[in-house]
Amino acid sequence: MNHQQTEFVGNDRLLFGMVLGVLTFWLFYQAVFNVAPDIQRTLAMPDTSLNAVISLGSLFSGCFILLTGGLADKFGRVRLAYIGFVLNIIACLLLYFSQGVVSFGLGRVFQGLSAACIMPSTLSIIKNYYHGAARQRAFSFWSIGSFGGSGLSSFAGGTIATYLGWQSIFLLSIAISVIGMLMIRGTPESKSAASSGSRYDYIGLFSCVLGLLALNLLITKGFRLGLGHPFTLSMLAGFIVMALIFFRTEFGLKTEAFLDFSLFANRGYSGACLSNFLINCTAGTIFIINTYLQKGHGLTPFEAGVKSLGYLATVLLMIRVSEKLLQKFGYKKPMMAGVLITALGIFGLSWTAVPHETYMVQVVASFALFGFGLGCYATPSTDCAMVNAPMEKAGVAAGVYKMASALGASFGIATGATVFSALQGAGVHQAAQTALWVMLALALLSCLSIALLVPNRRAAD
Repeated sequence: MNHQQTEFVGNDRLLFGMVLGVLTFWLFYQAVFNVAPDIQRTLAMPDTSLNAVISLGSLFSGCFILLTGGLADKFGRVRLAYIGFVLNIIACLLLYFSQGVVSFGLGRVFQGLSAACIMPSTLSIIKNYYHGAARQRAFSFWSIGSFGGSGLSSFAGGTIATYLGWQSIFLLSIAISVIGMLMIRGTPESKSAASSGSRYDYIGLFSCVLGLLALNLLITKGFRLGLGHPFTLSMLAGFIVMALIFFRTEFGLKTEAFLDFSLFANRGYSGACLSNFLINCTAGTIFIINTYLQKGHGLTPFEAGVKSLGYLATVLLMIRVSEKLLQKFGYKKPMMAGVLITALGIFGLSWTAVPHETYMVQVVASFALFGFGLGCYATPSTDCAMVNAPMEKAGVAAGVYKMASALGASFGIATGATVFSALQGAGVHQAAQTALWVMLALALLSCLSIALLVPNRRAAD
């Protein structure tokens, strides 16, 4: 650790800038979920292509977040945060001027790469520059940016799309990026001396990227084409081959592996990452509900977004409350309670076979429960992961934890959207209900992982 790291103490200006960085992904990336029908009409995209490109950002952020976590440790966490802001500006320009599937998909990829730089670098900056209660507070505000941004995304996206056009979402994201860069300006660089001079496992990285891309296309396109279709078979074969290369490479390397499996020797860290992956799979819920409210109940994007405001209110409230719950009860109880309440919210949303007026009330109440649970889970889970990670691997550990978030969201969006699209022939109400039951099952699996892996007592800071 360099000399500057031992003297500099994180302040609110730096924290505000990092939160804005987190918002560029969780607010503006996810705002697209609500305006997917408008994007589909404007760019003339079929369902399968829409589902594929919508989830690309999460997939690429998840894959590259380990690379950027290591780069943050090696070349500088502040530097990587700056790069993330610049990549987001490039992404938003591509999306704003998009004319078709290819340009829109490329913009989503750059959004994912931006998040891959911002998320691990800001988490490791917090670990290095904030301490004790200040660190818990910083993690709480970081979580407000991620979960709160997610909660606001439907309303913000719907409002902007209804009154200004969906392309304007990306102009606002550019403005937020510029402000964030100004806020973190002047922060001393933070590096890990232990990571210098190391080589990188690019075989592991690219086998992971190609394998997960094949899996994404298998889910979003292959499901509709059928198991015997040549495209489906080629994607299945590609996924299997890349998976074999990945695991053979990772377990064959004693050092410098793409995925540092030694981190999972700590049960608390493993439980936080696995439950984080599974609970983030329920991000598909937001996509399903926004599309269903517009297609099945005739709401505008703005009206659909208004229904989610309870999610925003409760997630923001509970993130700060969960900080106190963490201090009083440790990790396990708040994490389990949060996931169970989230599952209850999804269950309420899945009651689609009721009259329109009744369902509108259900949606508001269920979204509030959904946000309440996520807010309860957020801070204990993040703190559990980072406190149980070794200081010299803070960037890598943060990268693995956020990889779990991003890949969970990618898998959940792709799966939920595909199930919903594929079953609409049987009726939009039944299709939404079945897709939401898939999300409910993933939330319950998250609860099981916490019960089995996360310790009751909080590790020493």
